[in-house]
Amino acid sequence: MQNEIAYSRPVTLTNILRFAVPTIAMSVFMSFYTMVDGLFVSNLIGTSALSALNLVYPVIALVTAISTMLATGGSAAIMRKMGEGKPDEAKQDFTFLILVNVLTGLVMCGLGYLFMGKIFGSMSLSPEVSAYCWEYLSRYLLFTVPILLMNNFTLYMIAAGKASLSLLCSVAGGLTNIVLDYLFIAVFRWGIGGAAVATGLGYSITAIVGLLVFSNRNSLLHFVRPVCRPQTLGRAVTNGCSEMATALVNGIITLMFNWTMLKYVGEDGVAAITIISYVLAFAGSLYAGYAYGVAPMLSFYYGEQNHEKLRKLVRTSLKIIGAIAAATVLVSLAVTEPLVSIFARPGTPVYDLAVAGNRICSLALLFVGFNIFASGMFTALSNGLISAVLAFSRTFVFTLIAMLVLPVILGVTGIWLATPAAELAAVVLSAVMLLKYRRRYCY
Repeated sequence: MQNEIAYSRPVTLTNILRFAVPTIAMSVFMSFYTMVDGLFVSNLIGTSALSALNLVYPVIALVTAISTMLATGGSAAIMRKMGEGKPDEAKQDFTFLILVNVLTGLVMCGLGYLFMGKIFGSMSLSPEVSAYCWEYLSRYLLFTVPILLMNNFTLYMIAAGKASLSLLCSVAGGLTNIVLDYLFIAVFRWGIGGAAVATGLGYSITAIVGLLVFSNRNSLLHFVRPVCRPQTLGRAVTNGCSEMATALVNGIITLMFNWTMLKYVGEDGVAAITIISYVLAFAGSLYAGYAYGVAPMLSFYYGEQNHEKLRKLVRTSLKIIGAIAAATVLVSLAVTEPLVSIFARPGTPVYDLAVAGNRICSLALLFVGFNIFASGMFTALSNGLISAVLAFSRTFVFTLIAMLVLPVILGVTGIWLATPAAELAAVVLSAVMLLKYRRRYCY
């Protein structure tokens, strides 16, 4: 079959990029249209509504975290079985995991409605903001199942050799979200609830296409009669727990950065760090897209025990990431002032803080890619524990230590240095783990 031929091709830069470029483009695009969502809400509804989006973010992050865990962990387990020459068992597990996603989505939706009032009631919010929170989340929860399916089908399409279709669905979903945001908010006057519906419908495109694609028996992966294997679910959870931890911890660390910046600088500092977070999020999307793109190849070659291809893929990937890292640092430093001026007027305290901060934080771009790839690689090799250790250490442990220590010593400069310092510590740990497990996986 054509999909199987994709894995039988030699490991060359061109063939690697056939897998990786669509997912890189998809990941970058997703990072862009998430920002656009906030722009529509803040400009067409108001800052109170934008605050509500931030307040409901922990619930949304939980949905994203669980779906990402099942998607990345499940894809690794299934493609490993494909590489081991067990296609029927892989398809049974695939169908079983999709059903698990549907059931999980229904449970999360029900729990969300059950506890929504208690969550917002405990925050001492103004009636206006509380109403915005309830309105947005009550609409968003209706799409919990499609959101889980979207995250899963995005990766399973890539694993099935349909990376271009996955990209097309993501682009179509993003454009749909943007267009519907305008229609529902500006034209139909549905308010913040319209923004939630627009987001849900945009995500639903990939879910619907995925159901159609995987119902076709000509696909490398397709729906069959499921077999309930608890060990399959266990592998998916353990393999993907690092990605789940990353999604959850990001919210906690963001709150900590904001709190620290408020303490040392004030609201101008929070605005400045938000601008810089866009730069880091863009770079992170490049590497996450690459890691997602090559993950099925890593899993397949590992299951196939094709050590030569696995070794070449890992080493070529490290070279690609090194080249991207050098380029992103140079570009970030070169465009710092014009980039910051898009968000803050030159000469203002926010502008000055963001320019100074971005020049320091750009150092983190040297290390981010290697850390994301290392964690994603161990997930693809079905070693969820090491992947989780790398991801949790990088996103939480090292960042927490840096945030507690450096600002006390260096003040505001210490806040800017916290991210580069955490990424540097993480890249040392990643290198140790890559060397330690090199013989086990023969890369």
